[in-house]
Amino acid sequence: MGQNQQIQTQDDTELETNTIHDLYKSFIMECPSGSLYLHEFKRMFGVQNGTPESQYMDSIFRAFDMNHDNTMDFIEYVAALNLVLRGKLEDKLRWSFKVFDNDDNGRLDKDELRKIVKIIYKIKKGSASEDSGIGNLTSEEVCERIFQEVDVNSDGEITLDEFVEGAQKSPWLQSFLQLDINPRGWVQKYLCDRKLTDTKDS
Repeated sequence: MGQNQQIQTQDDTELETNTIHDLYKSFIMECPSGSLYLHEFKRMFGVQNGTPESQYMDSIFRAFDMNHDNTMDFIEYVAALNLVLRGKLEDKLRWSFKVFDNDDNGRLDKDELRKIVKIIYKIKKGSASEDSGIGNLTSEEVCERIFQEVDVNSDGEITLDEFVEGAQKSPWLQSFLQLDINPRGWVQKYLCDRKLTDTKDS
């Protein structure tokens, strides 16, 4: 890999230093304690309680709370934004798995998958997007298809490796996950509202 290509790759995968500085100022203004709580996290992204998006943000917050103290510090916050905006597909899929894996045991059963799929299904149905990956499938059928595509050994559970490898090979599953598992739209709107990124990057 040439030097110019290496520089370009670094630019594509990391938030710029001046953006991080601006994010820090914004973060401290909105949560002076330095610890971001779930209700503040939702408020920052304009997500209202009682909506499918709110339920989904609960899972997003849990996945980004890396030390499990029910708050998000600035390092976790920047890591989250960097992954959402610049992360590689495999990294995003690994994070997606964490969102699904409610009990953090490293395996997905159908109950865990069904819970999140139903929330994403409601969000996607509301978006009326033709390429949402749903088609005419019900939420239960979406859940069954995910298992068919990634549960390689058909043991009724999905491991992290099965999920990542299966999703990488499945354009349909990537389409289903794209809008909601990667909440890029919410992040871009938040940053643009604060003039921290260019709207043409969305």
